[in-house]
Amino acid sequence: MADEQLTIDELAQRTGVTVRNIRAHQSRGLLQPPVVRARTGYYGAEHITRLELIREMQAEGFNLKAIGRLLAQTDGAGGEVLGFMGSVLSPFADEDPEYVTREELAARFAITDRKLLARAEKAQLIVALGDDRFEVPSPRLLAAGEAVAALGVPVDHALAVLEQINRSSQAVADAFIRLFRDDILRPIETSGDAAGWARAAAAVEQLRPLASEALLSAFQQVMTHSVEKALGEELTKRSSGR
Repeated sequence: MADEQLTIDELAQRTGVTVRNIRAHQSRGLLQPPVVRARTGYYGAEHITRLELIREMQAEGFNLKAIGRLLAQTDGAGGEVLGFMGSVLSPFADEDPEYVTREELAARFAITDRKLLARAEKAQLIVALGDDRFEVPSPRLLAAGEAVAALGVPVDHALAVLEQINRSSQAVADAFIRLFRDDILRPIETSGDAAGWARAAAAVEQLRPLASEALLSAFQQVMTHSVEKALGEELTKRSSGR
C-alpha cells in the first residue's frame, strides 16, 4: 500500500469519505496535499491513514476544528492522542448495569416516596429511564444498600451515608485529576512530544488500580481508628454511668 497512488475518486472509494469531504479536509489543512503529476493529484497510504484517523476522532466526538488543533499540536500524531483519549474515557468500573422497576425498588428497599427516589437518583444509585424503569449503574453498590436496609437501617439514613461517600469520593477524584494534569499531562503539552501521549495513556492505566487501592487502604485505616475511638467513647460513657 506504501507505493499505492490513487486519484481523489479512488481515494473516496477506498476510504468511504466523499470527494467533497476530502477536498474540505484539504482546505482545512487536515489532509496533506496530493502529489501532482500531469495536472492530476495522487494520494497514497499516508492519506488513507489520515482520513481513517479523522473518521475515528469524529466518532469519538471531536469536531473538525478540535481535530485540526490536535493534529497541529502533535505534529500529526493524532493516533497517539486518540489512544490516550480512549484510555482516559474508558470506564473505571467493571460492572454491567442492572435494570429494575419501581415495584422492584419498593420491594427491595421500601422506596416508595418520590423524594427518596429523587435522592437516590441524585446520589447516582439509580438513573430514571421513564415508564417507572431505572438503570442501576453499580449493582454492587445497590446490593450493599439492600444489605444495610436488611439490618433495619432506615433508607433515608443509608442514602445520607451514600451522599457523604459521593462527596468524599469526588474530592479524592479531583485530587487525582490535579495530580494527573499537573505532573503528567501538562509537561507533555509543553514539550510537544508526540510520543508523550502514549506514555500518558500508560500512566492512566497504571493510575486506575493505584487510585482504587489507595482509596480503599486509606479508608480501612481511617475506619479502624474511627471504630476504636467510638468504642472508647461508649465504654467511657458506660463506666461513668452516663
